Amino acid sequence: MADRVRANIARAIVGKPAVVELLLAALLCEGHVLLEDVPGTGKTTLARALARSIDCDFRRIQFTPDLLPTDVTGLSYFNQKLGEFQFRPGAIFTSVLLADEINRATPRTQSALLEAMQERQVTIDGATRPLPRPFVVLATQNPVELEGTFPLPEAQLDRFMLRLEVGYPVADEEVEILARYEQSDPLDGLAPVTDAAEVLEHQRAIRAVQVADVVRRYTVDLVRATRISDDVQLGASPRASLALHRGAQALAALRGRSYVTPDDIKELAVPVLAHRLILAPEARLRGRSPAEVVRNAVARVPAPVE
Repeated sequence: MADRVRANIARAIVGKPAVVELLLAALLCEGHVLLEDVPGTGKTTLARALARSIDCDFRRIQFTPDLLPTDVTGLSYFNQKLGEFQFRPGAIFTSVLLADEINRATPRTQSALLEAMQERQVTIDGATRPLPRPFVVLATQNPVELEGTFPLPEAQLDRFMLRLEVGYPVADEEVEILARYEQSDPLDGLAPVTDAAEVLEHQRAIRAVQVADVVRRYTVDLVRATRISDDVQLGASPRASLALHRGAQALAALRGRSYVTPDDIKELAVPVLAHRLILAPEARLRGRSPAEVVRNAVARVPAPVE
């Protein structure tokens, strides 16, 4: 299934195989992804290509300062013809939700996603409504243009399994993009190569990927290293440990293995942990970055060997 989805996405996205692989790993874990990069690097195209490939409902919300929480979750309104209240679902009732420029909405609107991202349900007027499965939030934000934005709080950042940077294409890839999009948009002809039922089946299957006790201990030691670092004010949470564990299972399965290796943990460390850290003021003054702190932890913590 992964090979089919990879090949299908490659019809619309030139290059970026590592980003696509991590996105598929998040999908198999039903984890949410924060795509953080400058405009025009293909973040929205990537999200739409994924949704079309797996034949799931897709909705896009453009986050702006005047967006209301009910625009996201839905609301109950009084139907005068029927003489009763009815629920009108918001855009969040979908399988793949693209929260475009999520940091442009107010904190009140951003918080409307919290329950949905963690518990896959929405509670409105005392009634709890489950969301479709699979349910994945792909959020984008521009790390450069910060005027008129509201930084995501730590509680919300912690709910994103991965933070990915798409990055600029190399010269040959950019030439290929121009040629491929010259006549038409490849997304228009993108057909599904799997469906929601198969995705759910594989989401259950990756839980059978074996994780040795020493690898499990290595995962915990790596996460705990971020909490005791002098450069970190707030380290990664146990939710981060679980995300690293589940992500490594998915990555191993995508690569045809039935077991997790320490290299899987190392490869996922920065995308899973970096955005969850709050650096100490002294570290920020020295120009340190969360990704650098995580890489230092990977270098310090001894990995298990055979």
